Amino acid sequence: MVATDRDGTATFERPSAVAGGVSLRATTDGEAARLRVFGSLCLLVFLVNFGRIVFAPLLDPLMTTFGVGEATVGLVATLAWLGSAAPRLPTGYLLMYVDRHRVVLLTGLLLAAASAFTATVDSILLVGVGAFAMGSASGAYFIAANPLVSELFPDRVGRVIGIHGTASQLAAVVAPLSIGLVLAVSSWRTVFWAVSVVSLVGTLALFLAARRAPLPSVQAGERHLLESVRNQWPIVLTGVAIIGATGFVWNGLFNFYVSYLTATKGIPLGTAQTLLTVVFAAGVPAFWFTGRLADRVRHVSLMLAILTGFIVTLLALTVVQSFAGVVVVSIVMGYVIHSLFPALDTYLLDTLPDSDRSSAYAAYSATMMLIQAGASVVVGWLVQTGYAYDTVFRTFAVGLVAVLLVLFALRNADRLPDAAR
Repeated sequence: MVATDRDGTATFERPSAVAGGVSLRATTDGEAARLRVFGSLCLLVFLVNFGRIVFAPLLDPLMTTFGVGEATVGLVATLAWLGSAAPRLPTGYLLMYVDRHRVVLLTGLLLAAASAFTATVDSILLVGVGAFAMGSASGAYFIAANPLVSELFPDRVGRVIGIHGTASQLAAVVAPLSIGLVLAVSSWRTVFWAVSVVSLVGTLALFLAARRAPLPSVQAGERHLLESVRNQWPIVLTGVAIIGATGFVWNGLFNFYVSYLTATKGIPLGTAQTLLTVVFAAGVPAFWFTGRLADRVRHVSLMLAILTGFIVTLLALTVVQSFAGVVVVSIVMGYVIHSLFPALDTYLLDTLPDSDRSSAYAAYSATMMLIQAGASVVVGWLVQTGYAYDTVFRTFAVGLVAVLLVLFALRNADRLPDAAR
């Protein structure tokens, strides 16, 4: 709901309940303007996520161009994800003084500049610098844009977070195919030039749309990051416990998913790579539908149900041996795990009060990204040490069960903040 102060400044009020069947149709000029802003954000989130994952399909061309090995180009891909983690907490500080949409505009410009830089470099070291910068654009974007999305339409947080997440997830599905088509007719540098140009277009579209829309401004109460975290630590800790542990397991699994299927299930390499794309594709409807569901049920209950489903599918994946069984379990797992992201973002952004939302969300996001960052190293070290993939993943599942039991106990004791939509 949008109200206007006597000085004409637009302020945003978050309603306590949602009327059934609310849609995204514009009913006022102000809402139509916010829809245009939202459309621009959906384009930008596709681009920043594309920029974060673009290096994985380009590892072979980079090895050929610069004459380096797998370890070196693997480090380049890692730098993109480290870049995504690095600016999250600093962006939380920045948001105490700069409006969210202005920070989003800066991330669009950073992505455009970093992509153009990467397209022109002549050494693998500078490619790594470009990867880190492109990853940084994505990390800063999510910290600024997710709270902004929730405040554009405060009466349908789950729905818009789900749509926004769907646009992001489409990048993971489209990237391998689109990059393959580009490489068939041009060089890998063309990919980065294209990202740069489209990023400029998306940033310009957001700039023009934001000029005509009533958007939230930084309030004095938002300028105390540590105080916001202290005020909202039960919510932040709940989010970190759920996505930190689950995201750690998921990152370790999907980074070694192809190797796991080829080594343990006897599935050919090409087929395993296709299945990984299918797993990510299952996340597209997950974002879309779970975002809507999150507006209608208790947030914590939904997240615990999703976590339970992920544990079940993870254990099932270590048990099934037939190709059909692996396909079915992988698709269900892809849907379940990607349902967790809009459910958790809706929980945080809908439960945190306006004055603490950006700071507390930034602290949560930075913490959970750091926890997840080491997953691939841990899985790789355990497998190299001699543990079987199935043993590693089953052990991870047991750890998630322990987290789940603690969260169930806290919820039953009414110690977890929750909300009925």
